[in-house]
Parts: sequence; structure tokens; C-alpha cells
Amino acid sequence: MERKAFDLITFGEIMLRLSPPRHARIVDGDVFEKRAGGAELNVASGVALLGLRTGIISRLPQNELGTFIKNRIRFVGVSDDFLCYDDSPSARLGIYYYEMGAAPRKPTIVYDRFNASVCGITLDDIPEEAYSSTRMFHMSGISLALGTRDVAIEVLKKFKEHGAKISFDVNYRANLWGEDEARETIQKILPLVDVLFISEETSRRMFHKTGDLHSIMKSYAEEYGVKIVATTQRTVISPRKHDFTSVIYSARKDQFYTEAPYTNIDVIDRIGSGDAYVAGVLFGLLKYDDPHKAMQFGNATSSVKNTVPGDLPSSDFKEIDRIIREHNATGPVSEMNR
Repeated sequence: MERKAFDLITFGEIMLRLSPPRHARIVDGDVFEKRAGGAELNVASGVALLGLRTGIISRLPQNELGTFIKNRIRFVGVSDDFLCYDDSPSARLGIYYYEMGAAPRKPTIVYDRFNASVCGITLDDIPEEAYSSTRMFHMSGISLALGTRDVAIEVLKKFKEHGAKISFDVNYRANLWGEDEARETIQKILPLVDVLFISEETSRRMFHKTGDLHSIMKSYAEEYGVKIVATTQRTVISPRKHDFTSVIYSARKDQFYTEAPYTNIDVIDRIGSGDAYVAGVLFGLLKYDDPHKAMQFGNATSSVKNTVPGDLPSSDFKEIDRIIREHNATGPVSEMNR
């Protein structure tokens, strides 16, 4: 693949996350911990931590909260070259509140993102050179559900026209839009998508797919020309215990890839673990052009993200490579990193 300034550029909303202290309730807490998050930033940071160059296109308020987010973006190794800023009196950063669960109480999320500054982003805010500067472009369905839809679709088309591979995570959120609207919108862009991330539940409910999982995944390649289809498989034993693996289909090789699940994952914070999976898969494809390695990196990065607080991943290549090797080991492994 031709060498570019960036390996991956993403587009999407970046949010402020506020959480009460561990396992406390939103309704009766007095203190919130603040963090940065957002699906596309989570992906960009995960790929950057593994060693590739990434950037994000977004719009932030020109105030202290915007500066906090910009500093976090830089801290996780993601370029802020394509950020733009809103200095209007109505400028605001979208917020979401996250309450951790403990069986039988489920985790709870409350969104406060209406009229965030990112919804006012325009094509004029994005420098033309961005479109030809990356090997791959990634976006999620969240960007299509928000006020950024028209711009997001045009941005995706421009990256495709300039030769970038297109990665798309359906990432359906029922509180943002209905299934019929989502399906009709996403079907229009699927012919442009090279790498598709979609859950089995979304395939069956939103896209009305039937049959076994393999035939469902293969259908996206047959109907839309998607090259790689990835579907995660998470078993929730309790809010604190999960098993996780995934299936990847390569249309080029007409082959499926999976592995034994990571079991009894000690879930500290599951938010962002799906994005960490996307990051691992994209890293494997960009670095090795290997669906099997992509599956391994995706499973490992997602599993370990569950064990750290916050939306953003924190694992570098050395840690993920060790976790993959230990997952596939047949003998005893060390209980501590020394």
C-alpha cells in the first residue's frame, strides 16, 4: 500500500464523560470524575498506542473543556491537525454520564449531547489535503445518527475518492435513531465500505438477515462488495464477568477466522471495549494485511480494555503481543510482569 502521512484518520464526536465514584449512583452522588471519550477517538487512540499514526476530524468548543479534550487527544498519541473550534456563545461539548453496574443492577448511561459544537462542522472546516493523507478512514454509525450525517457521508465519499480504504462500525444506538432510518441510511454507504463491523443482533434485527452467522457475514460481501466483515461475540456472565471472542470473514480469501474466547474477563469498565476491538482489527489489517492477526489483535485489545477505567484504551503493542501469546500458550504462564 502507498505510504501516506497517516495510517488512519477518523471522524466523529468527542465527548466529556462524567462518572460517579465506582458503583455509586448518579441519582445520589455528589462527585463526578471527568474523562474524554467517543467511539472514533477511542479507535484512533487504540491504533496509535499500537504504533501507527492516526488523526481525528472533529469540532470542539473554544473553551477550557475543548482544551481538556485536545490535551487528552495529544496524550494518547492522536494528531489534532484536523480539529476545528467553535468560538460562538452557544459552543458546547457533548456530555454523557456513566454509572457502573453490579449484578443484578445494570450499568446506566444518560446522554446530554444535543446541539454540541460538532453538529455544526462543515466541509469547509476540513482541509482538502486531509483526504489524500491517509491509508484508511474510519467512521461509526453514531456520526450518521447525529446532526453530522450529511457532512459525514460527504467526508466518507471524499476519502474513498482519494484512495483510502473505508472502515465502518455500524455501532447502532437505539436512543439516537430508529432501525428503519438507520438501515436505509447505512445501506446507501455500504457499497463504499471495505471493512465492516456489525453485531449479529444488528444484522438480524436491523438488516433482517436470517440463517447462520457465517452466511449472514458473507452476505455483506456478496451484496455490497465489503472486503472484511467482523462480528464480536460477547457472553455477559455478570456486569463484572464476561467472555469474549469474534469472527472475521475475508472475502478475498473466502475464509472465516475465530479463536477460543478470552474467559472470565475481570470487567472494570466495558465502555470503549468495542472500539478497542475495532482498533485492534484495523491495526492488524494495516500493519500485517492479515485477517487472522487482525482477529487476534482485536480480541486481545477488546478484552484488556475491559480491565481499565475510562473510554480510552491504554495498551501498547508490547502488552497486546504478550497477551496474545499467553492466550495461545499451552503451558503455564507467569502471573506477573517483571
